[in-house]
Amino acid sequence: MLYYIFRWLDQFGISGSHLWGYISFRAILAMILALIVSAWFGERFIKYLKRKQITEVQRDAEIDPFGVNKIDVPSMGGIIIIVALLIPVILLGRLRNIYLLLMIVTTVWLGFLGGMDDFIKIFKHDKEGLKGKYKIIGQVTIGLIVGLVLWASPDVKANMNLEVANQNGKEVVIKHETKAEKTLKTTIPFVKLHNLDYSEIVGFLGDYKTAGGWILFVLMTIFVVTAVSNGANLNDGMDGMCAGNSAVIGVVLGILAYVSSHIQYAAYLNIMYIPGSEELVVFFMAFIGALIGFLWYNAYPAQVFMGDTGSLTIGGIIAVGAIIIHKELLLPILCGVFFVESLSVIVQVWYYKIGKRKGVKQRIFKRTPIHDNFRTQDSQLDPDCKYLVKVPHGAVHESKITLRFIIVTIILAAMTIITLKIR
Repeated sequence: MLYYIFRWLDQFGISGSHLWGYISFRAILAMILALIVSAWFGERFIKYLKRKQITEVQRDAEIDPFGVNKIDVPSMGGIIIIVALLIPVILLGRLRNIYLLLMIVTTVWLGFLGGMDDFIKIFKHDKEGLKGKYKIIGQVTIGLIVGLVLWASPDVKANMNLEVANQNGKEVVIKHETKAEKTLKTTIPFVKLHNLDYSEIVGFLGDYKTAGGWILFVLMTIFVVTAVSNGANLNDGMDGMCAGNSAVIGVVLGILAYVSSHIQYAAYLNIMYIPGSEELVVFFMAFIGALIGFLWYNAYPAQVFMGDTGSLTIGGIIAVGAIIIHKELLLPILCGVFFVESLSVIVQVWYYKIGKRKGVKQRIFKRTPIHDNFRTQDSQLDPDCKYLVKVPHGAVHESKITLRFIIVTIILAAMTIITLKIR
């Protein structure tokens, strides 16, 4: 909104209006504004939630060995993140940009879905919240919408990166195709050829392989959005953990969006050049600012919980942002903490069911998601159950677990960026 106003004023030589043409200026301003809105609005919104008694019942009572009182802590704090994110994006972003519009739609859609889950938990006093099948339907639907828009929109294009030998034939220079076209290629880590083409995976379809590739891409989009949003949801189990991890992930996605939108940097890293993706830098800088501001209140001991309103939205934002810049295959590394959280639940349930069929009570971890394993004491375990992993034997404090998980995410974030050069 403000971008168009100041670009119009620039035509008349108004001092300072030219700055709005620089992505770095708008991105930094978006982060600062998001941080301010998150901090200012957060304080007032938390007071409102307390007045209206929009709070959770005792949380983690069975597994918290340190007796932290988490009764009557307001929930649905994800609204703080969403408001603090959307205000600067709408004010400072180019709203005609298809990528920015997709990110806004994803934020609102999953925010509403998570909000419905929190509403049922709090106001209907149903601990299960929104039924799992409805959550999955909502996640699949937004994944389908994003995938189909990226398929159908004429504005979604990229200049492919090419390796060209120079005149003496001794060095390889990275060039980009002069014309931006729709592509089914995506960046793949640790591989010299750099890109994976979805249409080549279904090459057996012959003349229909392009259509088959797009169908595969849409299915991949649905899977990634659903998996990452659920992973973020599972990671939201300790004060400051999901917000802290997601802020680090947001930094990496902002960097990747910037280099993807800059033809020289894209050539240096040998990745495709994606015109228009610079608007994602504004979005992710606002995303980072909103999360940091939210951490002011969500850090241990939390004054507010983000709830599914925040965690589902965060996961969807990360997934869709990565898909837009063709970096979805880097997510298992970048979102490694989310991946392990989800995997721990899956293998725990699988192992327990195997034992149940044999008449044996067994588990792999003391508790899942995996972060709960570290704060569970041996005295809290079921004496009739066999556990494969019983370390650590003593409980680790929640704040230390959170900080260590964030450190792991920082390491994974560095590894994600390094993969672009290690091939």
